[in-house]
Amino acid sequence: MSVDILSQLLWSIQGITGPADHKRTPPSAGGLHPLEVYAVVGKVDTVAPGIYKYFPLNHTMGRHLAGDLRNDLGRAALNQTWLADASVSFLLAAVYQRTIQKYGERGYRYVHMDAGFAAENLHLQTVALGMGTVVIGAFDDQAVHQLVQLPAEEQPMLIMPVGWSSGR
Repeated sequence: MSVDILSQLLWSIQGITGPADHKRTPPSAGGLHPLEVYAVVGKVDTVAPGIYKYFPLNHTMGRHLAGDLRNDLGRAALNQTWLADASVSFLLAAVYQRTIQKYGERGYRYVHMDAGFAAENLHLQTVALGMGTVVIGAFDDQAVHQLVQLPAEEQPMLIMPVGWSSGR
């Protein structure tokens, strides 16, 4: 996978659509954007394997952890070891408090909707690029949290591996 494609995929998940208002590609309840995006990189040109955090406001990513951790992610995803074959997997993590502070208990529902919108955007973008992805919700939350070394306030929501379709 090229770094340009990785950039496009990250933008589709949480990218900024215009400099004036800082709106993002998916909708978010109250514009609160409770999601954090991590890329578990394995095979991306010019990007060393590792886990990277995406920073939407300046469309950059910073290395969070070094090394190819795709096998470890597969084990944390209840031994779905085929995750190691993906060029990159995206982990969406939620900071529930961003939404709950405004909407109370209903905020949980809104955070889950936000994750669905972001996942849909990534899915549509991969299809447009001739790639494939799936949404993985079957994983050990604590194992993923520890593997990615998420801050305490971030909770893993879903994993989306991305790669080229088998026909390519």
